[in-house]
Amino acid sequence: MSEKIIIGSRESRLAVIQSEMVLQYIQKNNPGLEVEILTMKTTGDKILNQSLEKIGGKGLFVKELDAALIDGRSDLSVHSLKDVPMELPDELPLIAYSAREDVRDALILPEGATEIDFSKPVGCSSRRRMLQFAQLYPQATFAPIRGNVQTRLRKLDSGEFSATILAAAGLKRLELEHRISRYFTIEEMIPAAGQGILAVQGRAGEDYSYLCGYSDETAAICAKAERAFVRALGGNCSTPVAAYAQVIAQSVLRLDAFYFDEVTGKVYRGSRTGSSNDPEKIGETLAHSFM
Repeated sequence: MSEKIIIGSRESRLAVIQSEMVLQYIQKNNPGLEVEILTMKTTGDKILNQSLEKIGGKGLFVKELDAALIDGRSDLSVHSLKDVPMELPDELPLIAYSAREDVRDALILPEGATEIDFSKPVGCSSRRRMLQFAQLYPQATFAPIRGNVQTRLRKLDSGEFSATILAAAGLKRLELEHRISRYFTIEEMIPAAGQGILAVQGRAGEDYSYLCGYSDETAAICAKAERAFVRALGGNCSTPVAAYAQVIAQSVLRLDAFYFDEVTGKVYRGSRTGSSNDPEKIGETLAHSFM
């Protein structure tokens, strides 16, 4: 283990806050170990005028962080798990999962507004969110919105959009919970796989004993079920897919999921319950039932 630990992070305020959460854990549990955050702007942060599916998907948010890990400029990376591609190189495994923050999606209105003005589009770039939102509000129209949370809120408050939809977890970590107009229940809007969980990624074969005790076992089990479901469907950034797992009793896991088949136009919603000792099997079984 090196004397200094370097955490790779995107440079957005939310990404830095999330990296600081891991940094504080390491410092608290390893007195004397020096820890720093190395921030970088990823390709996904730079290209804001096109949808993610057109420019290469969520992998663009981790490419530069992966490169820093591989060449030794950083020792670990901290990600929002929902932004981590389903397929990972063997040399860069996920080594820890945080306890889960609020998993729900939230509706944000322009400052001062009390209801959605449907004469304007809802700012949303996630097809998962758009499809589920349209089931609740069939009169809604949508226009793409990109950028970090603060950028999206500025665009919303400038009058460009009637509303936007964001993960409650990020707003809470940014201390912007007061901007939430309403929370969507899991029944109304199933979240993205991994939403609310921080993922710590490292290099295979390295000593990460300084993270001992950080990883949350329940979050890890749920994350594995959700990601297995998306992976089995061949899901990527552009695929409208959602998955939420929860441990509902001792050793019992329930997975709720949503999938839109772009070839047939059919919407699938369903759930599967099974042993939390084999979360990937639950995810794969539910995915195969949708095919």
